[in-house]
Amino acid sequence: MNKGISLLEILVAVAVFAILGVIVTQSIILTLRGSKKSESQVRARENLSYALSVIERQLRNADSITSCNAGTVAYKDSQGVSSTFSCVSGADSYVASSSARLTSNEVLINTCLFTCDLVSSPPSVTISLEATEASATGIEGAQVSSSAKIYLRTY
Repeated sequence: MNKGISLLEILVAVAVFAILGVIVTQSIILTLRGSKKSESQVRARENLSYALSVIERQLRNADSITSCNAGTVAYKDSQGVSSTFSCVSGADSYVASSSARLTSNEVLINTCLFTCDLVSSPPSVTISLEATEASATGIEGAQVSSSAKIYLRTY
């Protein structure tokens, strides 16, 4: 009787380890993709939250809304100074306060909508924003949406 390993036993062992290697590699790739998607969502959500908080603070304390359309809302603050919030579209879309950016260039705004109800008491502005991270592509890209309804305090 010969003691040793046959060629067939070696091939079976190599095949088993190859299959295990593929499974482990795929699980690592899926974990990394999930991590990138999560980071993308966090960046987009932070930008939307910051923009909404600035808009909310300014509009809540505004004296009046002077004009409102789908992409722009103009208001007068408590000192009577006119200002606007707008959605700037194009290759680099963002939310702006007068001329300053409220969202970073890391995030693209896909949907930006201002809806005003000026006849109710108190007047209100509803804001809907949807964003994706600019550098994220494919599965790693995450779309985040946020909205807020703001009631003016001075009515």
